[in-house]
Amino acid sequence: MLLKVGKSELSGSINIPGSKSHTIRSLFLAGLAKGTSKIRNPLLSSDAISGADVCRAFGSTFDLKEDSYIVNGIGACPQVPENVIDVGNSGTSLRLGLMTAALVEGHTVFTGDYQIRKRQIGPLVKAINNLGGTAFTTRGNESAPVVIKGRATGGFTELDSVTSQYLSSILLNAPLLEKDTHINVTRLNEIPYVEITLWWLDKLGIKYSHNSMKEFFIPGSQQYKPFECNIPGDFSTATFFMVQAAISGNELVLTNLDMSDPQGDKAVLGILQDMGADIKYDDKNITIKGKSLKGREIDMNSIPDALPAMAVAACFAKGETRLVNVPQARLKETDRISVMCSELTKMGADISELPDGLVIRESKLCGTSVKGHDDHRVVMSLAIAGLNCQGETIIDTAEAMNVTYPGFVESVKSCGGKIQLL
Repeated sequence: MLLKVGKSELSGSINIPGSKSHTIRSLFLAGLAKGTSKIRNPLLSSDAISGADVCRAFGSTFDLKEDSYIVNGIGACPQVPENVIDVGNSGTSLRLGLMTAALVEGHTVFTGDYQIRKRQIGPLVKAINNLGGTAFTTRGNESAPVVIKGRATGGFTELDSVTSQYLSSILLNAPLLEKDTHINVTRLNEIPYVEITLWWLDKLGIKYSHNSMKEFFIPGSQQYKPFECNIPGDFSTATFFMVQAAISGNELVLTNLDMSDPQGDKAVLGILQDMGADIKYDDKNITIKGKSLKGREIDMNSIPDALPAMAVAACFAKGETRLVNVPQARLKETDRISVMCSELTKMGADISELPDGLVIRESKLCGTSVKGHDDHRVVMSLAIAGLNCQGETIIDTAEAMNVTYPGFVESVKSCGGKIQLL
């Protein structure tokens, strides 16, 4: 599917859909609770559906009623899946599901699409083995397909958490192990995503402790209780519209965002404000109005999902912008550092790669044909670039938007954007 975008003046209000990170965590936790939970305003996208499918494979039941998931959880002893679990494109569902599978008295096999079958899971596989489970990748290449056998018992493991999802997987499931779990974290990227996980553990009364995110101690033989929750809006999704307003000089109002929420990508607001955008907050809305932006160096380690959109923002900022300390961006659905450099270059960007990021200088972009690389964040970021440059931009693999934001095109249209699926 192709996405055609033309230069547009966007203004108005956009209601941001629910957080993917919160939705998938809540689905797993509801599945691991014994009883009925209610999850209101969840994200409804292919990634979130994959998360529900993984939990369903372990024996939980899910009913979508109006704007809520009603989940009947299986408790601390998930069932052996009847079939191979296909997570589609959802790296979060795969990684969280691996440790859940280590709770199962039997074998679980995970696979996914061609991108999932390239994404790294080796450190988490090693940790599961250290904690008493059995785990191996079928091709010996530290990527799915992967086989997990439980039941893990707990104990000690070191963990190289190049992606925060490895640590979150253990933290969410370790309370249900028989013994205590001690994790020595040798590297941790994307700390705000771990903070989201800890927010959920706090909410559900789970005991744990940590030493400055370097060591974690989780007592075993705990239980999750059923819960009700409202899923807040997704700051990662909102980033595209934050950037759109900041580089266009127009004003957008974003609703359904909670500044008290632990999501890391809310930091994008402060970054854009520091670059020159006019940003105002109240209890319900965030208003962003673009002004002339100035380049700066930005540490992206905590907000890797924002890299594609911020690369677009940097093209419209005076001087030079450096997006640094985000090597894990090369390990997402695509190598987002390389991909954004390549595709923005086609549009006329003065951009070059660093081992851990990008250097971008103010550029005059022009519409052209670019590749979305089956990556939802790349597709939507290139669409924002297309909305702000002369000519017509055609982006392929536009169906990837369904991973996190099926309503992206309609949201852009609602504010006056010239955008069309072909």
